[in-house]
Amino acid sequence: MDQFKGQPRLPKFAVPKKYDLRLTPDLVACTFTGTVSIDLDIVSDTRFIVLNAADLSVNDSSVSFTPRSSSSKAPKVSLFEEDEILVLEFSEILPHGVGVLELGFNGTLNDKMKGFYRSSYEHNGEKKNMAVTQFEPADARRCFPCWDEPACKATFKITLEVPTELVALSNMPVVEEKVNGNLKVVSYQESPIMSTYLVAFVVGLFDYVEDHTSDGVKVRVYCQVGKADQGKFALHVGAKTLDLFKEYFAVPYPLPKMDMIAIPDFAAGAMENYGLVTYRETALLYDEQHSAASNKQRVATVVAHELAHQWFGNLVTMEWWTHLWLNEGFATWVSYLATDSLFPEWKIWTQFLDESTEGLRLDGLEESHPIEVEVNHAAEIDEIFDAISYRKGASVIRMLQSYLGAEVFQKSLATYIKNHAYSNAKTEDLWSALEAGSGEPVNKLMSSWTKQMGYPVVSAKIKDGKLELEQSRFLSSGSPGEGQWIVPVTLCCGSYDKRKNFLLESKSGAYDLKELLGCSIADGSGTNSGTCSWIKINVDQAGFYRVKYDDSLAAGLRNATESQSLTPIDRFGILDDSFALSMARQQSLGSLLTLTSAYKKELDYTVLSNLIVISYKVVKIAADANLELMSAIKQFFIGLFQFAAGKLGWDPKQGESHLDAMLRGEVLTALAVFGHDETLKEAIRRFDAFVADRNTSLLPPDLRRAAYVAVMQRANKSDKSGFESLLRVYRETDLSQEKTRILGSLASCPDPVIVQDVLNFVLSDEVRNQDAVYGLSGVSWEGREIAWKWLQEKWVYIGETWGPGFLITRFISAVVSPFASFEKAKEVEEFFATRSKPSMARTLKQSIEKVHINANWVESIKKEDNLTQLVAKLSQN
Repeated sequence: MDQFKGQPRLPKFAVPKKYDLRLTPDLVACTFTGTVSIDLDIVSDTRFIVLNAADLSVNDSSVSFTPRSSSSKAPKVSLFEEDEILVLEFSEILPHGVGVLELGFNGTLNDKMKGFYRSSYEHNGEKKNMAVTQFEPADARRCFPCWDEPACKATFKITLEVPTELVALSNMPVVEEKVNGNLKVVSYQESPIMSTYLVAFVVGLFDYVEDHTSDGVKVRVYCQVGKADQGKFALHVGAKTLDLFKEYFAVPYPLPKMDMIAIPDFAAGAMENYGLVTYRETALLYDEQHSAASNKQRVATVVAHELAHQWFGNLVTMEWWTHLWLNEGFATWVSYLATDSLFPEWKIWTQFLDESTEGLRLDGLEESHPIEVEVNHAAEIDEIFDAISYRKGASVIRMLQSYLGAEVFQKSLATYIKNHAYSNAKTEDLWSALEAGSGEPVNKLMSSWTKQMGYPVVSAKIKDGKLELEQSRFLSSGSPGEGQWIVPVTLCCGSYDKRKNFLLESKSGAYDLKELLGCSIADGSGTNSGTCSWIKINVDQAGFYRVKYDDSLAAGLRNATESQSLTPIDRFGILDDSFALSMARQQSLGSLLTLTSAYKKELDYTVLSNLIVISYKVVKIAADANLELMSAIKQFFIGLFQFAAGKLGWDPKQGESHLDAMLRGEVLTALAVFGHDETLKEAIRRFDAFVADRNTSLLPPDLRRAAYVAVMQRANKSDKSGFESLLRVYRETDLSQEKTRILGSLASCPDPVIVQDVLNFVLSDEVRNQDAVYGLSGVSWEGREIAWKWLQEKWVYIGETWGPGFLITRFISAVVSPFASFEKAKEVEEFFATRSKPSMARTLKQSIEKVHINANWVESIKKEDNLTQLVAKLSQN
């Protein structure tokens, strides 16, 4: 039996064909019992059957295997907990062909938000449990013994025995319901062939709203009793998106129904189970009166993402977790395609830049990983559900689509889905389909982006009328990096009419601008005939790389930004690249601040939103370098954001855009964080009115975060009244979005005593485990040390409560990453030396690397001459 221990994958002796699964959950005792009958094909000589099982008690006497040709045999049953496998040993070699394996088992409805677990809710003032599943990536084995690998697809016939008054849902529609006393037995249609991680069932009390797609597929949104109205927006998006994807993928939605359900306790954002998609309440429910515009947008993109998986992931499934990015990167990219089609006024493709930026930030670390990452053990899978798989994955797909053209891309994709429907595929299978459809060397082009980690920075300069480009790996640490990419370069000169695309396949290249674009670069005046005043590389930020311009090219782009000659997407790109280069000490902080001053008339949501994120980081780094400098930079940013604040005002305008509604909140939040007196006073005035009357028009949902942050800026240990009022609002709302909005504001308080109170509150019973990490987001600069001490003191409890899932990694990154000293990095390393586990090792290394990057940046800022004077001068302009 020892031969099966420590193996990353199950042996291939037996192939499951069909599961007949029966479960009886007990929602009071929080246990379940079950039986499973599995049709197996024995395909090679063996005396063993090896499958996955974890946290289950298997009843040995219930285990039997009946080959069709002989009598049942009782095997020896061994459960290896560490390897999460169940090994059945038989006395003789099993005959090839189909047989039936039967097992009886029982388990616990755990509180870890994985496997078959319990979530709690209130109904008529009484606390109740619901039973929920979350099997991705490898937790179906915690509910029933199975071949818990994506390539082991089978059909599923599910039967649930539940209390009569409850709703019981699974992947497929109900075929029969029999009442048996106070229990009912609910049987579901047999599913199409699918992977175990997509099996799902939910049992509890629910309301629903219902609609149909254009070809009659029933779509429902389920939620807690009394919240059905909040499901209407997601229902509209869901039905329309299924229609849209049917056209885009040229394959109808494969199941007879689509249920989407909001779960009060849910670790991820959502999960694409075939025909029964589970969501956090914040990602599915939208309340007209109390949800912000940003909440609405999140619901739309998450619903579109999960429904994309019904084709890309469920119908065609990755062969192994190495190819996870195929699922997640693709679903992320196509969710923007769907959202843009439904809500063109949201300019969602401009906002896609936020995805790219997150991918670039993580992939700029030496502790990054390739898109296609070798996964050996189930414990390693959780850590790759990160910005590389989702955001870099989505960005390289966008880059490829941009290079091949939208039509060719879509047709090739439809072919890929048709060819691999109801089976498994690898990354290379997708490249082959796109190569065949486009005639381009897709495999060669894309391997440089998926098989090696990191990405290039392309350095650009003009010399003797030639544009010289050179690529090297970009690292936020500023260290030189290895690697070479096939870079799709796009460039414009002076206007978007003059555009050129080509591949940079070598380390460097020189291009005659006259030949390339029929123009040359101006001497700065922009008046010479045939010359242009700026060159922009990576037009529309379609490529997953950064660009470093020489001083004269950078100056041309700064002027073009100020005069708004560039698109918002390109203004965003120039700013983000400059910020990254400054952090990597390849440009001075002074040059970054000089560039940001060109954005003082900026009103585009995505551009200004990114500038706000950058401003938070710059102010904190400046504080670590020099408090006088920090104070000057705060004043500079207050001045910079005044223009937008003045244009937007405090009150929503009749008929204003969704983007203006989102921007108003972000700009006012930034002014509050930087201590702008008028903003603080007005925000607190409106908050007080809101506390007195929750229906006041003075504090619409889009403004609430700004007001909450303002209240916390003024809270301190001798006057906790604002903090206490905010906690009261938290306690009185039953809207998850409102609760997370408050949690995300509390720790922004500059008084460490209050931050300590907030962190203790986060671990109390009043905050659901899924939401605790929101309370760590935005810890003030002054509160960092308190948060680190708290993490150390509470580590054992945090480990026990969140340790089995991926949420624990958020605790580490939120508390550790903001530090900026080598001493602190060493302290963190020493603390975790004996406390790290494989599932958090990568996050820990990344967080410590970020501390080193910050520390080096602080040291270089200290050496910059006359920075405070430069900031003062920029503030006057």
